[in-house]
Formats: sequence, structure tokens, C-alpha cells
Amino acid sequence: MGPVSAATTIDAPRERVCELVCDLSARPAFTDHFLSQYRLQRLDPVGVGATARFELDDSGKWMETVIVEIDDAHMVREEGRGARGNRVRCYTVWELIEGPSAEICEVSVTFWTESDHLIDRFKEPLKRSRWFSRGWRRALARLKDVAESEAPIERVAVAGADRL
Repeated sequence: MGPVSAATTIDAPRERVCELVCDLSARPAFTDHFLSQYRLQRLDPVGVGATARFELDDSGKWMETVIVEIDDAHMVREEGRGARGNRVRCYTVWELIEGPSAEICEVSVTFWTESDHLIDRFKEPLKRSRWFSRGWRRALARLKDVAESEAPIERVAVAGADRL
């Protein structure tokens, strides 16, 4: 599936938005409308190495994402795998650009998948890219609401983790 992009302007400092994007335990606060069964794969859900696994909209198709690079609150790059047998590689790149003032941030997200397996490429329908495009646009709108409100966020925790 080719790249799917969405962008928005958020009335919040870039650092605050980057904290929300880099904290995988906060991710369901703005993506739970198209990603369900969200599970953290590591005790520390923040920064490089943070990993999460989720189901695509109760479809039975699972994906995982790992934060592999954070570039000074300007870019967050994630890689993962999904679909049957984790044969499909998926990539997500978040770009955060400071706006005209320090209190405004322009955010864009780009998502795409790659598969070497012929069956996986054949089964990737065009409607899936429209579904992801709509999901990411709504996720950015919800991220905007969360970042601008500064209200406390309900975070996901690792099952069985020490709460201290």
C-alpha cells in the first residue's frame, strides 16, 4: 500500500505534541477509533524501543509498531509488522514543525506498508488505503483536541506490571 498522509495544525507547543506521539501508552487516546485491542509490549512505553501491538478495527488483523528514531522533537519514525505471519512491513513517520509562534505546531503523519510476498500484495485492496487515510485524519483531529485541552489522559499499562 502506498503512502497515506494526513496533516493538521495544533495550538500547542511542539514538545507537548511530541510527548504525546512518543508515549505509546497515550496513543489509544487518539487512535482507538480504528485501532483496537491495544497492548504495550514493553514496560517503558516512551521513546526509542517502545513497542505496541494492536488489532485493526476488530478485523482480526494484528500489527505492531516500534519507535526506532526520534529526531529532536521534529520527527518520530516507527517501523513494524503485521498481517498474516507478520509478513507485511509497516512504517509510520510523524513530522512536527514549529509554527509561526512557539505555541503552534504543524503535525503530519505518513503511513505505508510493504510486502515481498505476492499473496499479500494481491490481497491489499485499494479500499484499505482509503480506510487508513480516513483513520489517520480523524486521529490527528483527536490528537489536536487532546493536546490543546491539556486534560489528563487515560493511559494503557502493561498487564502484570508493578504499579509502584
